[in-house]
Formats: sequence, structure tokens, C-alpha cells
Amino acid sequence: MHEPTTALREAIALYLRAVELERGASAHTVRAYAGDLETFAAFVEQRGAEPDPALIDLELLREWVWSQSDTGLAASTLARRASTLRGFTAWLARTGRAPADAAARLRAPRPDRHLPRVLSRAHVDALLDGLAARAATRDPLALRDLAMIELLYASALRVSELVGLDLGDVDAARRVVRVLGKGAKERVVPFGVPAARSLAGYLEHGRPALLGERSDPALFLGARGARESTRAVYALVAGLLADHPGTGPSGPHTFRHTAATHLLDGGADLRAVQEILGHASLGTTQIYTHVSAERLASVYRTAHPRA
Repeated sequence: MHEPTTALREAIALYLRAVELERGASAHTVRAYAGDLETFAAFVEQRGAEPDPALIDLELLREWVWSQSDTGLAASTLARRASTLRGFTAWLARTGRAPADAAARLRAPRPDRHLPRVLSRAHVDALLDGLAARAATRDPLALRDLAMIELLYASALRVSELVGLDLGDVDAARRVVRVLGKGAKERVVPFGVPAARSLAGYLEHGRPALLGERSDPALFLGARGARESTRAVYALVAGLLADHPGTGPSGPHTFRHTAATHLLDGGADLRAVQEILGHASLGTTQIYTHVSAERLASVYRTAHPRA
């Protein structure tokens, strides 16, 4: 069986290494880029085009986008894959592997704009009250679960940031937590009195019982005394949200979306929310202004006699 020329795949491998080492991208991001670029490389090979990075042109890229669209992929997935290609071709041009950036004018279908799932304050209170009742028994796992959810909501953390916390990242006196976010960017985020109280209870009665005789710097531990996993946090949140109304994903990001929306509802400045969330662009944060507007419109339609 004839093996295709590997110049394109070699360039993809070098690009992924550059993304990981130079930009500090997470393993999840690198895997996503790799999957997107694999679909492009496979398309080039199946089409019979020369798999040479220097020969990639806009016409080829547009054919690839059209072929992807023809498979029934969501517009949001197409947009992400086109974005990955733009990053790759820009790198090819910048490093002299291609004469020009072929994807500079590449456009993908506009993704459907879905508002994130947001819990009401009453739902958040009910969830936290339920966790607090379980934690009152001083069960180590219940104490941990309460502390994790309180901190997810209080500081609008990503789940990867939550499980990546070490003991030294928490400043209980100042009520702030040091977080390592996307792109290895560090930020300091505040948390409130309820989260501080739940963390103190967990650190005093929960964590020592989970740790046992072991040694581990991780703040949140699993049942076996090692750092808690993102998968376990997803399972916990899915269970918590199963009995609560609402559409959309039921993962830990729900608490991040909810915290951001509640901050804006409460009058927080958009740029302050951007810093808390660790967004590089203010435009990413602005979706929460739409969520707040939707909630306001919903209340208006329900309550106003002439709505």
C-alpha cells in the first residue's frame, strides 16, 4: 500500500508541539487541534492533492470547509475547525514553511449562538443547602463536595482550575485563591464568607481523613487520597443538577456561567467579571450580558401587566 507524503503531517506535528511549548496550551486544547488538523490532512490525501504545506491555498481550504459542512457538522464545530486551520496556516507563513497565509480570508458558517445554562439564585441556594446538610454529618466526602461547589460558584472557576489547586494556592486570611488558567496564565480570584467557611470545615475535618498517612499538595482529594479528577467533579455536578430544571449541559461550567451572570445581575463591572473569569477577550465575557438581558426580559414578560 502506497504511503502518502508526510510533509503535511510533519508540519502539523511541529505546529502542535509549538502550540504546547510556546503558547502553553493545555493537553485538551492540543488534542482538539490535533483532531481538527487530522481531518484536514485526511481530506488532502483523499482528494489526491500534494500534501505539501507550501501548496495549501484558499481554494483547497474552502473545498475542505464545504466537505465538512456536507457531513452535517454543526456550524459551531465548523467554525472551530476553520479557526484551527487559520492558526496553522498563519504559523506556516510565519515560520517560512508556506509563501503566504492561505487561510487569512477563510470564512466558516457563523456558529449558532446558544446562551449558556444558568441556575437561578433559588436553585443555587437549594443545591448548597442540600450539600451543607450532608456536610453537617462531617462525612469527609460530603465536606469536600460542599467546599468544591461553593468555590466553583464563588470564584467562577473552570473545573480544571479547581482540581489543579494546591493547599498553598488558598489565602484564607485574604479570602482569595491563586488560579492557573488557560495558557498557564495566573490570576488571583476572591471568594466569599460561605466558601471560606466550607473550606475551613473541609481542611479541618475532611481533607485529613481523606489524606490518611499519605502526602499530597492537592487541595481537593478523592476517596483514595489522591488529587480529585475532573471526571469525578463532572459526575458530582451532573448528579446535583439532575433534579433541577433547565436546558443545556449539566457540567461544572454551569456554576461558572451562573456566577458570571449573577455578578452582572448584581451590578458588577464587565471588565471586573472578565478578570475574575480569566478571559483574554472582553468579547468572550459579553455573552453574559446577553444572558442577563434574557433573564430580565423573562422577568418582565412574566410580571408586567402589559408585557
